[in-house]
Amino acid sequence: MANLKRVGAREAIDAFLRWADKSGNNVILCDELKAVSGDGIKFVPRNSLASQVDILVSMGGDGTLLASARAVGDSGTPLLGINLGSLGFLTQLTPHQLVPALDAICKGDYQIEPRMVLRAETEGMADAESPYALNDVVVNNGPVSRLIDINLSVNGEDIVTYNADGLVISTPTGSTAYSLAVGGPIMHPRMEAMIAAPISAFALTTRPMIFAPDDVLEVRIVSPDHKGGLALDGQVMLPIKGSASVVIKRAEYHLKFIVFPDNTFYKVLKSKLHWGHTPRAL
Repeated sequence: MANLKRVGAREAIDAFLRWADKSGNNVILCDELKAVSGDGIKFVPRNSLASQVDILVSMGGDGTLLASARAVGDSGTPLLGINLGSLGFLTQLTPHQLVPALDAICKGDYQIEPRMVLRAETEGMADAESPYALNDVVVNNGPVSRLIDINLSVNGEDIVTYNADGLVISTPTGSTAYSLAVGGPIMHPRMEAMIAAPISAFALTTRPMIFAPDDVLEVRIVSPDHKGGLALDGQVMLPIKGSASVVIKRAEYHLKFIVFPDNTFYKVLKSKLHWGHTPRAL
């Protein structure tokens, strides 16, 4: 899968196809890439891709990889992310690293890193493409900018009612995404936990909390009009109906990320967040 709007996408796909032809490997492209010319290329729908390949290569930004993760679902197909964007915490490799990475995979010189996934349940969820999220489940104030009251309970026990713009429930993988932007902690993606981080809470004593992976979180908007929205990985959006609650728990499967020993999570953090660099005056 690839985002053709990204600079360098076509060049990366061409490099992939040349590598496959030279190495004798078969390549199947998502049918959204039919603008890519080439004889003998097999195209299949996005939702059929994971079942027909040994690995799924996602080229683009983190948004493309999140879409790829939704396409993979519980199939168990490993994901390899190639970063054609700017930041890219999920898509850690550059296009220049693509061919060496593919060669290493063919030799078995790689590791599989399981990533925790969240499942959300609420009224109307049957209308959604998928109830799962790799990064986060967000309950917010919807299209109207206003503070709302959001109640959080865990395993049936009432914990706190936030007066805020929303609440981010994140996985460790998503700890470097929206959760980080609202003040949540950074967690290693191999960890198993859930982070609850309020968005612009109207109380200085309100802080993010970390919950055990087997906990069941229930979020409910308790403002008088009960209006709000639900977002899964920023890609699936649903209105919250009335006083309906959103139940969030660990999914019954993990996603498999392809990683390499010389490209650790901490190296990525140092590179992306510019740790260790002295700020320079403009």
